[in-house]
Amino acid sequence: MEYNKDISIVISLFNEEESLSELISLIEQVMSNEGFSYEVIMVDDGSTDSSWQKIKELSEENSNIRGISFRRNYGKSAALYHGFKAAIGRVVITMDADLQDSPKEIPEMYKMVTEDGYDIVSGWKKQRLDNKITKNLPSKLYNATARLITGIRLHDMNCGLKAYRNEVIKNIEVYGEMHRYIPYLAKNAGFTKITEKPVHHQKRKYGKSKFGLERFVNGFLDLISLWFLSTFGKKPMHFFGFTGILMFLAGGILTIWVIAEKLLQQAKGLAFRPVTDQPLFYLALLAVILGFQLFLSGFICEMISRNSQERNHYNIKEEI
Repeated sequence: MEYNKDISIVISLFNEEESLSELISLIEQVMSNEGFSYEVIMVDDGSTDSSWQKIKELSEENSNIRGISFRRNYGKSAALYHGFKAAIGRVVITMDADLQDSPKEIPEMYKMVTEDGYDIVSGWKKQRLDNKITKNLPSKLYNATARLITGIRLHDMNCGLKAYRNEVIKNIEVYGEMHRYIPYLAKNAGFTKITEKPVHHQKRKYGKSKFGLERFVNGFLDLISLWFLSTFGKKPMHFFGFTGILMFLAGGILTIWVIAEKLLQQAKGLAFRPVTDQPLFYLALLAVILGFQLFLSGFICEMISRNSQERNHYNIKEEI
């Protein structure tokens, strides 16, 4: 496939008017020094300040700058989705607009994709300058959990500075708050050459962070959802049906055992406890009911999956 630019830089932003001029100046300097053909796609995610006006001014000064403005704030995933959709560069770079990501990292990341053959190069803020308690510790726990579940050995999966082969971002769909797990989405789509590069982390110069501690809770829930969908999305019966059958059988066996034990004690003339007086009997019945419901849920999910338009959507690497 032929690409019109060497690099597409996709920047999602929300209320970052103070940093935009400086950021574009740094990008222009790096691109000029390296001789790259490039475009900057700035996606204004419903800013309430003058960010969009600043983007329009910058685009008039530099024809390489393109802008997309949302009517309201939809979130970073929505911004990246539209930025990826518009990107025409051979390599797509994502970075934040708060000047914490340095454009000087771009040339090396570009070479790692084009020369070393990686699908994704993720930045790793090895020496973070954030608050150690509110940012560093939760980030370490979050990334350790992400490595365990996804199997991708990245130290900083949520780093905004990343480089992608264009083919990668055209074959994945970023939605909800899944921008944190683009490497995992890419891995599930068959792009497994993923690595990381230590990058310089700079303190925020203007404004304040748009993210709080709740993003780590939400991020964990999104990770569980993504893992479940990627594992059982096209075969829900394998999870619900198998789990339901196990619970149904366990409950059924326990029910029979409780009743049989009572009958045996009664036949021997020994003291026995009525079945309906035993908590185990009700737990066994509950397991039978839940198992049956899980099996039916799996059957319904399977019917939905088989009628989905995505049921035969596969990424083809090559065709001759």
